[in-house]
Amino acid sequence: MGNYIPNQSSLLPPQLATDLFNAGRSRDQQPAGTYAREVLEQLLIDLSWSSSRLEGNNKSLLDTRELFELGEQAGPFDEDTLMLLNHKNAIEFMVDAVPTEGITVPVIVDLQAKLMKDLLKDSRDIGSIRRRVVNIDGSVYSPSNIPTLLEETLKSIIDKVRHIRNPVEAAFFLWVNVAYLQPFEDGNKRTSRLSANMPLLLYNCAPLSFLDVERTDYATAMLGVYEQRNVAAAVELFEFIYRRSIQKYSVLRASLAVPDPLRARYRQALNELMQFVVFYGRKLEDAFSEVPVAAADLAALRVIANTELDHLEQYNCARYNLARGMTQRWIDAGRPR
Repeated sequence: MGNYIPNQSSLLPPQLATDLFNAGRSRDQQPAGTYAREVLEQLLIDLSWSSSRLEGNNKSLLDTRELFELGEQAGPFDEDTLMLLNHKNAIEFMVDAVPTEGITVPVIVDLQAKLMKDLLKDSRDIGSIRRRVVNIDGSVYSPSNIPTLLEETLKSIIDKVRHIRNPVEAAFFLWVNVAYLQPFEDGNKRTSRLSANMPLLLYNCAPLSFLDVERTDYATAMLGVYEQRNVAAAVELFEFIYRRSIQKYSVLRASLAVPDPLRARYRQALNELMQFVVFYGRKLEDAFSEVPVAAADLAALRVIANTELDHLEQYNCARYNLARGMTQRWIDAGRPR
């Protein structure tokens, strides 16, 4: 795939890429990442569970939902639990980082680090380019094990993705190429699945959750890429899973209430208020004195801020850029404000 030229070459059939983009894109002119944030609570569960399941995780979808609601209180943690929580952390990181930083090698590397936290014996293999030979189960394909070549190839992949105009084609390109390159000691397929969402995030398209994929079908698609550099089976699988994702998240998004204009107007102010109270330990009234709010809106925004603080939990604190541990300590202290 080294001969690929953005916007001249195409791994997906061009008409299919266009059709999927038209079906999946948001019609609203909103900042990058808005679509994903609107469906984030469900996406965290869907993508974490489906991606982990493809790695042999035995937790059910219900187990995953309960785990994310309980957070650190769900211990003790086994490998399946850690895998799911790592996926959740990685997705939250990606949704925050990509709209501001774009698609970059450091973001991809950080994604792998979050996915593999506490799951590898050698900590040097977390967030670093692979230094050893890697074997792929069920395949005779043997990826390169030269770190400098792996790093340069990953840079080339990212550079090409950044120039692909159709985000669906870019998502497919990133998915199969990261998986094919195997740039990390472990977690390559997980990283490839999550990173496929990056172009979709930037263009406010429906996210890709990989729900309803059988492990055998996924393995068949990947084997075609690994051993024959043939993406035909991967194209068929990708179309299936993305159409399913478009259908699910477009329905979910449509069911959401029309955004409160006051919340929309003071989105950044609410974020700052939550930070002042939970992170800095300030009184809410004192925090209001440092946030620009029109006098006519002050009473209504005070009600909204108190409601948000009442409902703040570990599993939803990421929307205010708050760490789960810190949020839980604030909750345990009685939600002081």
